[in-house]
Amino acid sequence: MLKRMTLAAVALAASVLAVQAKYPERPITLIVPWAAGGGTDAVARLIAGGLEQELGTPVNVVNRVGAGGVIAHAEIAKAAPDGYTIGLATTELSTYYWGATGDITWKNFTPIALVNFDPSAIHVNATSQWKAAKEVVEAIRAGQPGTYKMSGVPIGGAAHLAFGGLLHSIGIDPNKVTLVPTQGAAPGFQQLAAGGVHIVASSLPEGASMVEAGKVRALATIGKERTAAFPNVPTANEALGANYSAGAWRGIVAPPKLPADVRERLTSSLKKVYESENFTKTMKGRGFGLVWAAGDDFATYLDKDFTQTGDVMKAIGIRQRD
Repeated sequence: MLKRMTLAAVALAASVLAVQAKYPERPITLIVPWAAGGGTDAVARLIAGGLEQELGTPVNVVNRVGAGGVIAHAEIAKAAPDGYTIGLATTELSTYYWGATGDITWKNFTPIALVNFDPSAIHVNATSQWKAAKEVVEAIRAGQPGTYKMSGVPIGGAAHLAFGGLLHSIGIDPNKVTLVPTQGAAPGFQQLAAGGVHIVASSLPEGASMVEAGKVRALATIGKERTAAFPNVPTANEALGANYSAGAWRGIVAPPKLPADVRERLTSSLKKVYESENFTKTMKGRGFGLVWAAGDDFATYLDKDFTQTGDVMKAIGIRQRD
């Protein structure tokens, strides 16, 4: 009886491997919601190159730009669930429903794996009287609405929501700080260095060159752990006692109802890419944070992020749906 069960198990395993061996039989398309040359594109092309080696087939990166990423995310969700169209989803996915810019949410996808998270951080001018994050938030708490300005992000962008959510988590109305929106962190840091705004809440890598130039100080990261490349910058929990984390994430997703064997093949191959020396070295070298959460763990992360984003957008006053 045991022998027959063993033989049956071997036969089943062989059958599963045989099915998996059939995928992929042709090139795979990796859709990216943002333009070529940016950070998300760089991560996507790094993943594509690794998957090509692991899967033995071309993985073509296609940039679908427009509508704040809605077009690309919708295209991924509507593709055939056969594993030949996948995508690099980004933080903005959690905002579309709440902001009424699209009906799409994380539930419209098969989550494969989270590979990157870059927490936002609090930056001030190097000549600012603020030497610690606690001084920043207490000044905002005590000040009148509009006294202080932040920049480096568009309205509803990841850093805007991260800083607003941090203030909200410690009982401060996020609207006490006026946002001067910009398309990207660079112009925000220019305004900060010139004294036009008081705070920029971008990621640490985005502010690194200005910090090194002595024009800006990084006071805290809005992450659960200190960033390895910036070990002297405390977390918001350390600096403020705020058990809150937010920033920008990136992860591979596929259309809904992806066959289990294809999902398993993609996940196992992506894990090998993620753990490869080329991927880890390149990501760290460019300042990208590494984090791994696959399958159901990624789904749990997405669900939590979706809920948290809705709460923060409501607190800021830009949520359009209940």
